[in-house]
Order: sequence, then C-alpha cells, then structure tokens
Amino acid sequence: MPELPEVEITCIGLKPILQKSISNIIIRNPSLRWPIPSHLKKTLPNQKILFIKRRAKYILVQFEKGTLMIHLGMSGRLEILDKETPPKKHDHVDITFHNSKNILRYTDPRRFGSIFWIDGDIKDHFLISRLGPEPLESLFTGDYLFSKAQNKKSPIKNIIMDSHIVVGVGNIYASESLFKAGVIPSKLGKDTSLNECTKIVKHIKATLIKAIELGGSSLKDFYNVNGQSGYFQQTYNVYGMKGKPCRKCKSIIENMKIGQRSSFFCIKCQN
Repeated sequence: MPELPEVEITCIGLKPILQKSISNIIIRNPSLRWPIPSHLKKTLPNQKILFIKRRAKYILVQFEKGTLMIHLGMSGRLEILDKETPPKKHDHVDITFHNSKNILRYTDPRRFGSIFWIDGDIKDHFLISRLGPEPLESLFTGDYLFSKAQNKKSPIKNIIMDSHIVVGVGNIYASESLFKAGVIPSKLGKDTSLNECTKIVKHIKATLIKAIELGGSSLKDFYNVNGQSGYFQQTYNVYGMKGKPCRKCKSIIENMKIGQRSSFFCIKCQN
C-alpha cells in the first residue's frame, strides 16, 4: 500500500500560492484561541512562501525567515479567492500577494483556531513537541501501537485517537478503521493483541488514503480551499449508521459513548 508524502497531502489546493511573495496581511479580528501576533503586519510583507506542509492538524507555511502555523479549529477554513471578494462577518484574516489577483482568506466562525509565527525550530513549539507520529509514516506500525496499548486500561478507540500516540485519526476514521479491522471500539488496550494492532494500523492507513482521494468528509461546514466538499461520507460502513443494517453481515449497527464521543460498530463483525 503506497504512502503519501506529507507535502503532497497538505498542499492539495494550496499549490497556487507556493513561491508567491506576500504584499500585505489584513487582520480584522486578532482574537482567536490565542491572539494573532500583531507583528505579522510588519514581518510577512515581501517574504516568499517556500513550501507548505502539515504536522497533525497544523498547516505550516514556510517563509524565508520563519513559519506561519495555522490551525483551523472546529469550523475554520482557508480559501483562495479573488482579491475583490468582499469579506463577511467571520473572515478574520486576508493575505495578499504581489502580482496576483488572488488572496488567501482565513475564516473561523467559532474562533477556536490559531495563527502563530515561529522563527525557531517548529519541533520545539509547545503545540508540536509532544505529538505522536503521523499515521501514514513508516514509524506508525502494529508493533508501535501494541507497545503503546498493551498496558493501558482505556478503550482502543481512545488510544488511536490520542494525538500523543498518533495524530490525525479522528472519530470518523477511528470508527471506520476499527470496523474494517474487526475490533470493537470498547476493547481495552491491554486486551488488544499484536495481530489486532497490526490490522488496525493497516486499516487506518488505508482508510485515510481513501479519504484523502475523496477529499475528506463533508458533514456540516467542511470545504477545501476551492470551496469543494468531500465525498468520503458516501463510503461509511458504520459511522452515523445506527439502526441501519451492516453492509457486510446485515446485523444492525449499534452506537455507544466512548470518551464522550459516539462510537458506531457492528457487534457481529467486531468482536
């Protein structure tokens, strides 16, 4: 199964602004989860975007003198728009470019996101330093997951959603991966075998790659930078399917709360 390079995953939709030089940054509302640094108005202009990558849910825009680290929170998004597009109520930041008709706009209705400027090593930042490996990296293996799970009394679903163990496995992808691996989400980490951990890792990787190919899941207000929705939700086996027949065995899909999150499963296929 092929692994996707980090930059290839994260630059989808943002490639048009690579190598662009910043002309201005307009900050309409600096009050996000943490205040947007006011010095960006002086720091960013005339700097060129060298590359864009991702670490967990953080978008890292690399410039010549540092890194802009963006988190979209629960409802935020980045869009590439015509520079004449008028801002709406929750459009908090615009980045404009030299010799370009486009802008990069940051929108966040709930203001749970964040924008940081980092001029040192990104790995030392307090939001990055304790994160686990990326799920599509070679470091994330069955042996690795087994080593993290074997002494834990918490459910395996909580373990694979713990960003200190592995990043990027949200509720939807955890539920779908555990279904495909045949492991019930409430199974305790200490009771999960190496063989089961290997299956879980295999299906996490496959599920995420499929989701990336389909543009992610658009349940409410998710859109990519071009305003397009994702289609992965059309392939769900268990997530959101409570009361419906399992696609595999026709048993009724059930739901339980694990770690305050809805966990969907088939009791016959996952045991």
